[in-house]
Amino acid sequence: MKKEILITKNLKKTYWTKAGSIEVLKGIDFIAYHGEIVAITGASGVGKSTFLHVIGTLDIPTSGEILYKFDGEINPFNLSRDALSEFRNRNIGFVFQFHYLLPEFNVIENIVMPELIANEHKRARQTYESLKEKALEILKKLGIAERAFHRPGELSGGEQQRVAIARALFKNPPLILTDEPTGNLDSSSAKELFELFKKINSEIGTTFIIVTHNESLAQQCTRKLRMIDGVLV
Repeated sequence: MKKEILITKNLKKTYWTKAGSIEVLKGIDFIAYHGEIVAITGASGVGKSTFLHVIGTLDIPTSGEILYKFDGEINPFNLSRDALSEFRNRNIGFVFQFHYLLPEFNVIENIVMPELIANEHKRARQTYESLKEKALEILKKLGIAERAFHRPGELSGGEQQRVAIARALFKNPPLILTDEPTGNLDSSSAKELFELFKKINSEIGTTFIIVTHNESLAQQCTRKLRMIDGVLV
């Protein structure tokens, strides 16, 4: 029996502008299961990225419910601000089209930086050296360990995307959300990146939800959904 890890019920998101309200998500019922790769396709502007941001707790829904079932059942938006940040940091990884790597830091530093920041207000259980060793192990699995001490500007687009994946994997989250991860890559690099997702999914059991315009890659996912005017079909 498949294990549910994420459930949304009648999820809605509305933005208010001077011109009036814009309803982007119009009541989404969705279930994600452990160990699957879900592709969400659709035209630009239909709400795919908004949906990803809301389920990733980066944005707040206007109405509806989100339930995560990693360990028990929890609505993350019932948590305090600090508890929500900790929940997100521990359970959800993000990979976006733009890598958001810090240009002044090398690959290792970019990967461990979120953990260092998260622990700056308390005594860290791990030293920088142990964090660096863990990051190196992940980079080895991703095939770019030799680039560990290079800065982002010295990497190709595909290599930068692998660094972003390493950063997302660093906390071993059960769920990774990706928004157009192959959008800036050529077809060969895009294929390699998707094969990497499938390898991580197979070896670790990480669940992926991927927003993409790449129909050929979407067809290879466990499930393919399409978003039309703020509704998943």
